Order: sequence, then C-alpha cells, then structure tokens
Amino acid sequence: MNTLATAAQITVGVNLLFLGSLIWVWVRNYLALRSKHTLGMLVFASLLFIENGFALYYYLLDPDLSVWFSTQVPDIAWYAMLSFHVLEAVALAFLAWVTLD
Repeated sequence: MNTLATAAQITVGVNLLFLGSLIWVWVRNYLALRSKHTLGMLVFASLLFIENGFALYYYLLDPDLSVWFSTQVPDIAWYAMLSFHVLEAVALAFLAWVTLD
C-alpha cells in the first residue's frame, strides 16, 4: 500500500477523534446553555465528522474506490489530499485545545 495513502487514512482517523471530542463537548454545552453559537459549532463539527467519515470509508472500505485509492492514485494527488487532511488536523487540534482547556 502507498505510504501517502496510509498517512491520509491515519490523518482522517485523527480528525474523526478530534471532531468526536468536540461534538461531545458542544452537545453538553448546548444542552446546558441552549446557545445558537454552540449549536452552530455543533452542526459545523457534525458535518465535518460526516465528511471525514465518508473519506475514511472510501479510503478503506468501499470495494471499488479503496483499491483505486491504494494502487492507482498518483503521488502528486496524494500530496494534495494529504496536505488538506493535515491542515484540517492542525486546525482541529487547535480548536480542541481551545475548547478543552
């Protein structure tokens, strides 16, 4: 398997962990405060969670696309996709740090 594909899969998994922890905090806060701001953060994180879940599904489980992603996608495309996943992970890590601190 392509090393870049594995790195993208790991990064997407990390993003799911960050988003899961943020969703957990924002659900608790929304139930306590009923704030629109908290609801907005909760909806935003939920949509990103779904997006990352689809990405991980297509990278690992989809019978057609998982084979294509692991064998036929050129490295330059993986560099582009991986850079997006890594930037998202850094942003989520910072947001998790701010939220959980």
